[in-house]
Amino acid sequence: MKHILLIATGGTIASEDTENGLAPQISSEKLLDYVPAAREFCTIDAVQILNIDSTNIQPENWLLMARTVKDNYEKYDGFVICHGTDTMAYTSSALSYLIQNSPKPIIITGAQKPISMEITDAKTNLLDSLRFAACPDAHGVCIVFNGKVIAGTRAKKLQSKSFNAFDSINFPVLATIRNNKIVHYVKESCPCSYPAFYIDINPRVFLLKLIPGMDPEFLSWIGEHYDAVIIESYGVGGLPSVEHKDFLKAVDKLIADGKIVVMSTQVMYEGSDMEVYEVGHVAKERYGLIEAYDMTLEATVTKLMWIMAQTKDPQKIKAMFYTTINHDILFQ
Repeated sequence: MKHILLIATGGTIASEDTENGLAPQISSEKLLDYVPAAREFCTIDAVQILNIDSTNIQPENWLLMARTVKDNYEKYDGFVICHGTDTMAYTSSALSYLIQNSPKPIIITGAQKPISMEITDAKTNLLDSLRFAACPDAHGVCIVFNGKVIAGTRAKKLQSKSFNAFDSINFPVLATIRNNKIVHYVKESCPCSYPAFYIDINPRVFLLKLIPGMDPEFLSWIGEHYDAVIIESYGVGGLPSVEHKDFLKAVDKLIADGKIVVMSTQVMYEGSDMEVYEVGHVAKERYGLIEAYDMTLEATVTKLMWIMAQTKDPQKIKAMFYTTINHDILFQ
């Protein structure tokens, strides 16, 4: 049988009622007591590295998770990370860049209801995750949730309460798990025999969501405090340029100061394409801006954080950004 390491970080799946609402309380070992059937198809060890609400997840916590996998990589056939749902898509994206081309599966899962509740999705999600981690065809970083196996860079939380919380954005689900059976839709062999681990990340990345009436002077403050900014624009992407609110001039200064600017879109599906309209075409031609295209916002943020820790060279940053990792970008 496959030997799996369960890595617990807290989240709803491990929560219990307190006087202030749900909070992580249940240990990694106790989580396993709720899924005794898992022992029929794998052996499992458990470790508790965090016990926090995922709202409190920080970039240094991603490094801790990656380091835990690295330190135990030779001893186990797969890894399951129990995590809160609110920032799970950020974590799955970040780990996709911190642990690349893993021939062993690294699964992130959680739940919308605590595992101790009578009506909960936690037992199914945890059991499915352990089952997929023990699958001989599984590899790389992905989320297993509500019967879906989603590439770590393509997951997004779409429902705040429903069990069907996550979906794969602009990319098919990798597999489904129903009635203890795994059906693969995207099946490929891992190109490497050992993953590339990274030990650093640069959190000085700012996300700016455009709204009508926003003052572009705010970009000056961002440039003073951050190394890169992702501008979440409208539709296929563009920068407002009207009297007294000219974002082109504000971006001029960012570029002159050596800051990295990435254009993304507020629209979830189909991605950006700045060449379509003048408001996007002019900005892209003027600055040669990096464009997120079909990437999720979570992948865009964490990929830029990972890249900015590796290099400060603008051309290298652009080349690395457009290099596909764990299915994160298709259209360029």
